[in-house]
Order: sequence, then C-alpha cells, then structure tokens
Amino acid sequence: MRDDLGGKRFVASYSGGKDSVLAVYRAVNAGLRPMGLMTTYNMDSKRSWFHGMDEGVLQRAAESMGMPLTLIRTSGASYAESFESALLEAKAGGAEVCVFGDIDIEGHLDWCSERCVNTGLVPFFPLLGAQRRDVAYEFADAGFSAIIKTVDTSRLPGSVLGRIISRGVLDEIESSGADICGENGEYHTFVFDGPLFSRTVPFEVKETVDWETYKILHIV
Repeated sequence: MRDDLGGKRFVASYSGGKDSVLAVYRAVNAGLRPMGLMTTYNMDSKRSWFHGMDEGVLQRAAESMGMPLTLIRTSGASYAESFESALLEAKAGGAEVCVFGDIDIEGHLDWCSERCVNTGLVPFFPLLGAQRRDVAYEFADAGFSAIIKTVDTSRLPGSVLGRIISRGVLDEIESSGADICGENGEYHTFVFDGPLFSRTVPFEVKETVDWETYKILHIV
C-alpha cells in the first residue's frame, strides 16, 4: 500500500464487483478522499461492460456508498478514448488519482496505467501484488455482502450462481480448480452491502440467462 497518496482526491474504476469495492475500501482507509465512481457502459447491451450490471442497480449502490457515479457510455471501438475523456473530466473536477481493483494481471495493469499517464492522473492499485486468496478472504472477513451473478461454467460449477460470498463459498470455488478470486473471469459478483455502504442495496433477480459457457443473473 502506498503511503504517499494520503489526502489526495480519487475517482475509482467501479464494476460493482468485489475487487473494485475492496480497492475503494483500502484507498479510503489509507486516507485518500473519494470523489466518485466510474463505470464503463455498453451502449449496445444496455449493461455495464464485463460485469453486465443494470444502470439502476449501479446507481443505487453508488448512492449507498455516498459517491456519485459516472457512466462512461461507449462502444468497444472507442473504449480507451472514452475512458480517458472521463478521466480528464475527473481531473478538471479536482481528481488526482484513479483507483483500480486489479491484482496482478500485467496486461490489465498496463492498460489502466496508460490511461492515467495519458491524462495526468496517478494510477493506484491498492490490491497490487497481494495473494489472491488473501484478497478474497479479506473481502469476506471485512463484512461485505456480494452475490455471484455470473459464472463461466467451463471453469466453475454453475451451482455457485446466486451464492453469497463467504469463506466457505470461496473455498468451494478454489477446490473446484478455479481461481478463488475469479481474476481470470471465472465468476463475477455484485456487492450490495458492507462497510462502505450506508444501507443495503435493494435488488431482485429478474431472470437467469445462458450465453455461450456463461450463466448470468439479470439483477435489477
């Protein structure tokens, strides 16, 4: 954890999932001051990129955390450009740092760092280099509540879909041979309560969607 960023204002790349929320939690505990959350939003699917989250649910979660949410509405072709435009707007509003929830995948770290270098913000990875098991357990032990909303059934049993993250569930994931943190996309989560939240985020599961090897809960 860097000790030279205390007091600096930050925006965070927010997916709605456990790693991005834990990164924000660590940043706040390290003395950084949150300005807001940023989520990339797929204009074709009308869901967030990668985690497939509904706009209304993300807004409710951000409100509970007391952080304004910026939706970066973009296509795949303009993804990097749109992200940088949002970072420039955040910088103009006083942001000095952008927080990311990536742990150790070099390509992800490089992409995020490049966006920040191009816009004059400091990239900060609070989870950088941590053991994935330690990250997963820290999230569960901190008191956060998260539902598993997406499962890649080619790498993880579909039976974990809809389960609430706990040490026991995490151990089941690891014992199946999948990465305990889901860092390679084995599963995605939605965090709906915990230390950063002023209240539990209300949601309901509208349907379960099968797409290629994935089982997805459509949460609204």
